[in-house]
Amino acid sequence: MTIQPITLLEQAISEQGYDCVLITDPKHVYYLTGFASNPHERFLGLLLVRGEEPTLIVPSLDEDAAAAASSVKKIATHQDTDNPYLILQKYLPQHIETMGVEKENLSIARYEELVQYANAKSYADAGPLLRKLRVRKAPHEVDRMKFAAQMIEEVLKRGLSHVKEGVTEIELVAEMEYQMKKLGASGPSFDTLVLSGPNTALPHGVPGTRKLQYGDLLMFDMGVYANGYASDITRTFAFGQLSPELTNIYNTVLEANLKGIEAVKPGATLASVDLAARQVTIDAGYGERFLHRLGHGLGIDVHEYPSVHGANQELLTEGMTFTIEPGIYVPNLGGVRIEDEVLVTADGVKLLTSYPKELQILG
Repeated sequence: MTIQPITLLEQAISEQGYDCVLITDPKHVYYLTGFASNPHERFLGLLLVRGEEPTLIVPSLDEDAAAAASSVKKIATHQDTDNPYLILQKYLPQHIETMGVEKENLSIARYEELVQYANAKSYADAGPLLRKLRVRKAPHEVDRMKFAAQMIEEVLKRGLSHVKEGVTEIELVAEMEYQMKKLGASGPSFDTLVLSGPNTALPHGVPGTRKLQYGDLLMFDMGVYANGYASDITRTFAFGQLSPELTNIYNTVLEANLKGIEAVKPGATLASVDLAARQVTIDAGYGERFLHRLGHGLGIDVHEYPSVHGANQELLTEGMTFTIEPGIYVPNLGGVRIEDEVLVTADGVKLLTSYPKELQILG
C-alpha cells in the first residue's frame, strides 16, 4: 500500500522536530491534499501541526470545491474582508519553537504577516522535505505524466497539418494552444515555443512573425498541464531539404539524446547522464554550441528537482522523472533540440514520450 505524501510529510515534520509547517504553494496543497485551485491574491494554506489533524484554510468561495476534492476534512475559510492570518492564528500552537515554511514561495509581505501572528521563535525551510517527497513519483503520478505526454504528442501531430510555406511562428503557436484546449488540457505548461530558420539557434527564442521557408529547421518545444501534471517535449523538423551541415547537426543531437537516455539507471550520477550526451556533441565538434544543462525534473511543475547537469553528483533513484534534451545552436544558421521525458525504473529507464525522433521532412 502506497503511503500518502501528507503522511510522509507529517513523519518528516516529527523527525525534524518542527512544531508545525505551513504550506502555501497551491501546487503543494494539491500534491498533499488533492485540492487544486488558483487563489490569486487570496490566502491559501495547509497547516500541519505535529500530532494534530491537518487544517486546510481556503477562501470561502472555494469551500465547497475543497470539501469535495481534499483528503483533509478539517477546512477553515475566510471572507475577502477577513484577515486570514487571524484565522490561521486560531489553529496554531500557543508556543512555537520552529515553524516550517516554503521559503521559495513565501513573499516578504506574507512572511512579515506570519511573523506577526504566528510568533514562532524560528522559521525553517520546509522546501527540502517537499523536494525529497516529490523527487520519486508514485505510480499514479507516472500515469498522469504519461497521459499529459500523450496529450502533447497528439497536439503536435494535429498541429503539424498546419505547417506550410509562409505560415508564421506565432500562427503555429496559436494552433498548438488551440489544440491543447480542444483535447482537454488545463493549459500549456509553459509558453509554447515555435521557432523557424535561424531563430532555432535561440534556445529560448520568442515566436514572432517570421514566415516559414523551404530549407528551414522548424522547432516545437511545448507541453500541457493535465490532471495537475506537466508534460514537456521538443521535436525539430526539416521543412524541405536541409543543408548538409544542418542534417549533420540533427543527427548529432539525435545521437546525444539516445546516449543520454541509455545512461539513465539507478545508481548512476546525474552528471554522468549529462556527460554521456554532451560527449557526443564534443566529439562532433559542437561541444561549445550545446549551451545548457541536459535536462530538468518534471512533475507537478514543468521545471523541478533534480537538475541534470555535469556538476550534479546525486545518484539516480527509482521513481525519478526528468527530461533529456540535448541541443546544438549555431548563430545565423539554426539549432536542433530533441527532448524526451524519462522515468528511472528499478533496472534502467522508461520513456514517457514516444513521438518519432528520426529526421522528418515536412512540406
